[in-house]
Amino acid sequence: MSTHKKLAAGMAGFASMLWLGLTAAVAANQRRLVFNPTVEREVLHPRSSGHRTRPVVLRAKDGTRLSGWLMTPQMPGARPAVIYFGGRSEEVSWVVRDAGRLFPGMAVLAVNYRGYGDSHGDPAEAHVIDDACMLFDWMAAHHHVDPRRIAVVGRSLGSGVAVQVAKERPANAVVLITPYDSILALAKRKFRVMPIQYMLRHRFESIKYAPTLNVPTYVLRAASDDVVPHSHTDQLVGKLANLIADETVPDSDHLNIPYLDDTQTRIARFLASQFARPFAPAPVSAPISVPAPAVADIVLAPAVPAQVAKTAAPAAPAATAAIVVAPALPLAEG
Repeated sequence: MSTHKKLAAGMAGFASMLWLGLTAAVAANQRRLVFNPTVEREVLHPRSSGHRTRPVVLRAKDGTRLSGWLMTPQMPGARPAVIYFGGRSEEVSWVVRDAGRLFPGMAVLAVNYRGYGDSHGDPAEAHVIDDACMLFDWMAAHHHVDPRRIAVVGRSLGSGVAVQVAKERPANAVVLITPYDSILALAKRKFRVMPIQYMLRHRFESIKYAPTLNVPTYVLRAASDDVVPHSHTDQLVGKLANLIADETVPDSDHLNIPYLDDTQTRIARFLASQFARPFAPAPVSAPISVPAPAVADIVLAPAVPAQVAKTAAPAAPAATAAIVVAPALPLAEG
């Protein structure tokens, strides 16, 4: 064999080994590529300016502790409700701070994914979706909530969670902030030379469920988005069965979009309009039923009164003051 051929064969062998090594590294670290758990709180002592605020700890079906916040309006009676699902690197305490503008007059539940904030465990698509459906069931059983008027809101990674929850549960409306067609499609774009379709376990394929999603859906895009290209949002929007609006927020990017006043006003307006729609009377033979929450226990700290301002909040209530509250409905298995 000539020197030239030996050199070519050696380079080909090196390239093959490098490709195999990179492929193995992506396969082994795919959870980290999809999820980036953030433990530190974005807001140290979160309080809502328009709600009573309670820290909550719920147990998933497998016993994993999930931590977050429940916000309920000051007015009495069952209210419309919102469940929020965050992004890949997002800790959700900021939602509490901004809930007065984002979700006025609505009950709000924001719980960190497994491994995020004070939640235990490791994130995975199957666990995240199971936990999210459990949160929907718990809210539907809460005495402050009208179970016919529960919306799900998802940002970035959380848009895929919101879509799957709306597929499994009777959501009243869906808000998707910087959504994608699927994590699989984004991964294929990033790792073009790798057989990513055979490696990726956490796919969040929203585009598969979009044609059957009859829930009123509102899409918000960032004006400049280098994480979820608009072409991937276009693919999802083209398949959504009940798209109400597809809007771009001016002067926004993938990171700042949820914090902008413009974004928050748009979301509040859309949800208020959806919750105001009249309901068709349910047939006598098919009364509305509420699924039982799949939780082992619920810990609620004492409610914190709404604050007038977002800043200068008092210290959080002591953990020793927490009380254990039994679920409102019997436990559900599976």
